[in-house]
Amino acid sequence: MAKILDRINSPADLKGLTQPELDQLAEEIRYEMVNTVTKTGGHLASSLGAVELSIALHRVFDSPDDKIVWDVGHQSYAHKLLTGRRDRFDTLRQLGGISGFPDRAESPHDAFSTGHASTSISAALGIAVARDLTGDNFQVVAVIGDGSLTGGMAFEALNHGGHLGTRIIVVLNDNAMAISPSVGALSQSLSKMTLDPRYYQAKEGAGQLVKMLPGGKTVWSGMKRLKTGVKGVILPTTLWESLGFKYIGPVEGHNIAGLEEALTKARNYLPGPVFVHVITTKGKGYEPAEEDSIKFHGISGKNSASNGIPSYSEVFGKTMLRLFQENDRLVAISAAMTEGTGLSLVAQKYPKRVFDVGICEQHAVTFAAGLATQGFIPIVAIYSTFLQRAFDQIIHDVCIQNLPVIFAIDRAGIVGEDGKTHQGTLDLSYLSCIPNLVLAAPRDESELGHLLYTAIKCGCPMAIRYPRGSALGVSVEKKLKELPIGKGEVLKTGEDLTIIAIGSAVASAMDAAWILNKKGVDCVIVDARFAKPLDSELILETVSKTKRLVTVEENVLAGGFGSAVLSLLSSIGGIRALRIGIPDEFVEHGTQELLRAGYSLNAEGIAQRILSFFPELARSSPTSKTKWLI
Repeated sequence: MAKILDRINSPADLKGLTQPELDQLAEEIRYEMVNTVTKTGGHLASSLGAVELSIALHRVFDSPDDKIVWDVGHQSYAHKLLTGRRDRFDTLRQLGGISGFPDRAESPHDAFSTGHASTSISAALGIAVARDLTGDNFQVVAVIGDGSLTGGMAFEALNHGGHLGTRIIVVLNDNAMAISPSVGALSQSLSKMTLDPRYYQAKEGAGQLVKMLPGGKTVWSGMKRLKTGVKGVILPTTLWESLGFKYIGPVEGHNIAGLEEALTKARNYLPGPVFVHVITTKGKGYEPAEEDSIKFHGISGKNSASNGIPSYSEVFGKTMLRLFQENDRLVAISAAMTEGTGLSLVAQKYPKRVFDVGICEQHAVTFAAGLATQGFIPIVAIYSTFLQRAFDQIIHDVCIQNLPVIFAIDRAGIVGEDGKTHQGTLDLSYLSCIPNLVLAAPRDESELGHLLYTAIKCGCPMAIRYPRGSALGVSVEKKLKELPIGKGEVLKTGEDLTIIAIGSAVASAMDAAWILNKKGVDCVIVDARFAKPLDSELILETVSKTKRLVTVEENVLAGGFGSAVLSLLSSIGGIRALRIGIPDEFVEHGTQELLRAGYSLNAEGIAQRILSFFPELARSSPTSKTKWLI
């Protein structure tokens, strides 16, 4: 039987479909998602829950003339399938393929590029105001999940939108809030009343009539307070209406006809900003995802099989468990990422000392600062790309006061298929400029444990960045030790050149040294360990002997580790230096292996860059002078 999805090349192809055809289309979209994402990896549960909503949005609104802004974009896969990307959907998150998030460069139907949470309402409001200023008449819709709505930025935008009163529709895709049948039925019936424009005409007419009576203004004011009080008890509308939005809902999120009714009347009849509350089931239509939406929120593809080695996140979590047992002044904070950061184990055993603040990175950091003023040692576990959102709080609330807050920065460096909004390639640059902050990166899982222990002991702000994925499989020492702040380690001696690497780049640099050794090139390998403060004595000593320097980092070159080393060496003459890292660009999506190879951050790439930059070093036979220290 021919698939309906095969006939959908643009949203316009949805307009003539019957209700049974729409229901079949929803099933076909879910099948396509599951079939593709289980191979490529991606955010499955969220997108499965938004299939009917995506269909209804594209039937009611005329994209790309009307603008649909998806918050984060976890739920946008059906949108991609309906907007001309069906034939390329099997390239999802692959190098050269389509992005796992909305991307303006990819399609005119992606009104705004997203990847981080809580941004959609601000962006949509900006688009709506631009429309008003230019005299256009298109619709603007922001689709935001209940998780993203925990972010303060979303409420800042709602407050501003209600103040401006411009035409904007905010759709809350609520896949977590449980509404009982009785309350739901009452809410639906009152919602139908508010959908009817005659309701507003009658309300305004009654208001004018009452106000004309003696003392009428006081009476009407009292009636409004009574109405608000009752609604506050039986319906979750008061908050949105107090922000200046007309509220519709809750609406059944898997009933296309009901969704279309609500969205159509929001589009056609209601003046000013509108808030449409849609209830969906995360993972809808795929039983494993419905039963465990956390596990199926983001999944790895078939090509990402585990090698049995624990991930750095797991090592972090197990180390935290050890440290929490030893020190009752430790607390941990996550921004809606207790599972992803490895803190779930600690939260189970010490629930009163682990805090998930929701998607509120700014609050997480200042909350930690407050705890630190009272003698606690907070560990803030946040992905590198998300910690960017709290840059001011790191400076103003932690480092200026020199508070002992520890930043455990997961997913640092190249993360892979999630693409440019999620690559953690900026943290060495944006953190190294902050006074009072110690910045370190372990070369393996054993060193991660020692650095965490060191951070707890150091009494000042300290950030530790580590990569996504499996650790190296080295033995983790049972007894954690305090490492000297700002001291690196020589891993291999040599005479021809010095390679100074940091973090995950150290292993690649070591492997590159083996390759170079076979070609007669004798390298010094230094694990810098600290990006700030630098081990000035060690760097100056080794580089002054070899006169050739290579720095390797999984970070942008601009303002990164290599830049700091060159600044240190600026007073020394006669040094030839090569920096290997990320150029001045955002890293696209693809596997970590392919992306690292593309930026010469794997062993072969590092060796080739060195031989090209220092051609005089190439010899025909291996050197015997080298001394490996580990």
